[in-house]
Amino acid sequence: MSDAAGRVAEGLDARIPSRPLVYLHAGQVVVSREPSAVTTILGSCVAVCLWDPLLGAGGMNHFLLPHWAGNGDSSPRFGNVAVQGLVQQMLRLGSRTANLQAKVFGGACVLGAFRARAEHLGTKNVQVARAVLAAEGIPIVAEDAGGDRGRKVIFHTDDGTVWIRRL
Repeated sequence: MSDAAGRVAEGLDARIPSRPLVYLHAGQVVVSREPSAVTTILGSCVAVCLWDPLLGAGGMNHFLLPHWAGNGDSSPRFGNVAVQGLVQQMLRLGSRTANLQAKVFGGACVLGAFRARAEHLGTKNVQVARAVLAAEGIPIVAEDAGGDRGRKVIFHTDDGTVWIRRL
């Protein structure tokens, strides 16, 4: 189990407290002041979890591609849009940027043919998440990114706890 300092548990446990479960699809963002367990499955995609310990609120995104270049509609399917959108939604809930803590997950290279490339899609997704969070002055207190295996993530919006299972 993780704590407010940002530790992340490996594996899922039957002791996870009961909360309403929200499944987050790729290209979605969710925030909540109510206790919720937000879950998603990641490969090269990335999820950023933001938690405000003073407000007891949190949110999570799930994005597929690093950058929206301005062509077509803006979408949280793109990292730069998704992370900025998550921050904005947390601010609308009443958070202050100075109170937010981030956790970053995903960015694996699950296809063997691309593992020789240092700059595969998963790496680029993690880089954009880190860059947007740094620009906003939001510290990353926990991260489980990269590698060659997907992850199942469960984030508790009320206490910032995150559970990870490698797939």
